[in-house]
Amino acid sequence: MKFFVDTAEIDAIAELNDLGMVDGVTTNPSLIKKSGRDIIEVTKEICDLVDGPVSAEVTATDADTMIAEGRKLVEIAENIAVKVPLTWDGLKACKTLSDDGHMVNVTLCFSVNQAILAAKAGATFISPFIGRLDDINLDGMELIEDIRTVYDNYGYDTQILAASIRSVNHIADSARIGADVITAPPAVIKAMVNHPLTDKGLAAFLSDIKAAEIKIL
Repeated sequence: MKFFVDTAEIDAIAELNDLGMVDGVTTNPSLIKKSGRDIIEVTKEICDLVDGPVSAEVTATDADTMIAEGRKLVEIAENIAVKVPLTWDGLKACKTLSDDGHMVNVTLCFSVNQAILAAKAGATFISPFIGRLDDINLDGMELIEDIRTVYDNYGYDTQILAASIRSVNHIADSARIGADVITAPPAVIKAMVNHPLTDKGLAAFLSDIKAAEIKIL
C-alpha cells in the first residue's frame, strides 16, 4: 500500500520522505492556506521534493474553468495529479484531463455509484472520505470495501485512495481491505509506530541496561 502525506508543510513532508514513508502528497486549498504560502510556489517545492504524485486541487466549479486550471497546474511539474471534485462538471474535467494524459484525483467520494462514474471517466485515483462518513454514523471502511469489490469485478484501473484518515486503525483497516493508497496527516502516519507494549518493553530493557552498566560506545 502506498502512503501519501496529506499536508502542504514542507518540513513534515521532508522528514517522512527521508525515511521512505512518502509515495506521494495530497494538498487542497485549505492545506495551502494553512501553510501561508502561494499555491504555485509551495506545490512546485513539494513536487521537487517527492518523486510520486502530488495532488493539486482546482478552485473552480465549472468544467471549462476546471480544465483550464488543471492544465495550468500540470505545468508545475510532471508528477502533478489534478484534483477535481466528484460533481458532474468534475467528471467532465476528469475525462478531458485524463484523455490529455494527465493524472486526475477525483475527490469527495461518498458512494460506490460515484466511484464507478469516476473510474469510467478515467480517474487515476478515487478518494473516498472515511472519516467524514464516520462523522455522520455511516461506515467509511465499508465504502472502501465495496469500491474494492466493484473495481475488482470489472477490472477498473482507478486506484482507491483512502482519504479523511483520522486514526491508525483507519490505515490498518484500509490495508486489510486492499486500498491502493492512503493519504493521512503526518501525525497519524507517525503514530503508527506507537504501541504500549513496545513502550513497556523498552522501559524494561533500559532498566536492565542501567542496572548492568552495559555500554556499547
